[in-house]
Amino acid sequence: MKVTINDVAERAGVSIKTVSRVINNEPSVRSSTRERVMNVVQALNYRPNLAARNLAGTHSYSIAFIYDNPNAYYVIDMQNGILEACRTQGYELLIHPGSGHTDSIHRELRKLVEQSRVAGLVLTPPFSETPAVIDTLTSLDVEFVRIISAQDSPQLEENCIHIDDEAAAFAITQHLLQLGHKHIGYLCGGTEHYSTLGRLAGYRRALREAGLPFESELVKEGEYSFDSGVAGATALLHSPTSPTAIFAGNDEIAAGALFAARMLNIEVPQQLSIAGFEDSPFSRQTWPKLTTAQQPNEDIARCAAELVLERIQCRGNQEKDQQQAGRKTTNLRRSFTPTLVVRDSSGPVAERTLNPQT
Repeated sequence: MKVTINDVAERAGVSIKTVSRVINNEPSVRSSTRERVMNVVQALNYRPNLAARNLAGTHSYSIAFIYDNPNAYYVIDMQNGILEACRTQGYELLIHPGSGHTDSIHRELRKLVEQSRVAGLVLTPPFSETPAVIDTLTSLDVEFVRIISAQDSPQLEENCIHIDDEAAAFAITQHLLQLGHKHIGYLCGGTEHYSTLGRLAGYRRALREAGLPFESELVKEGEYSFDSGVAGATALLHSPTSPTAIFAGNDEIAAGALFAARMLNIEVPQQLSIAGFEDSPFSRQTWPKLTTAQQPNEDIARCAAELVLERIQCRGNQEKDQQQAGRKTTNLRRSFTPTLVVRDSSGPVAERTLNPQT
């Protein structure tokens, strides 16, 4: 027989309302009562009906994950991280892929907030970096947290998780420079992402600090996709200033670059070094395995979800205990810098000039 909230209340010797307050993490419950109720919840293996709880009353117990990213590995990592935080605090997760079109995403967001009754949202690029989307959510008076590419700075908004792509890209480029490479190609992702600009900035800064000129012909614009990596690397390797190393904007692009090199009978890393970014499964499924920057997407997503849940709770508790609510958000991690992972795809500069077959 299914355990109900009535069973928990009877066993714990409290009212149904008290059980509800404990499950909803409301602050107006004595610690001894909370502990007694939770012991009964665990003993009876009680699982509250979150969908019914969303429909009852005025408070929502769902948050939404909004994304527009073709990389399935990225989306799954984000989903798993957010789910971990949701399960801990008794919230449901609504996963919503955006269309990418400005008008339709505004309509979708309004529908989510007004009809699906979400309490908060986690936004990933490019939506998290689109001013019009931020304006729409602000007008809807809903809590949201943005995952954005930016250096950690006190001037940035409190509802952001910052990824320092520039510092990580600097470290990757510096690694290639230390191997003796002076002609390093760079394959960009989509320019609608702040991460593309941050990673390009890190690449340029490393060259500048090494006293090397920025050669625009060594930079190819593209998208965060395998095919874009193939096309960009092929163009670079057939150019008069063929690079001895390629830094790709993510691992999927790097995998495409590796494929292009193989099609041109160029050995990696003996003749050409290749590095990616993010440490996705692409970086470990290639041969050789890719040097990259390890970006902990699950941890980033979990922190973003914890932050939006804290902000939801703070909003609910603002009048009751504003000082305590203010303290809760200050201890949450809000910045990440992806770390260099050196693998087999990067090596010392080749002693001979590359001659790709046409």
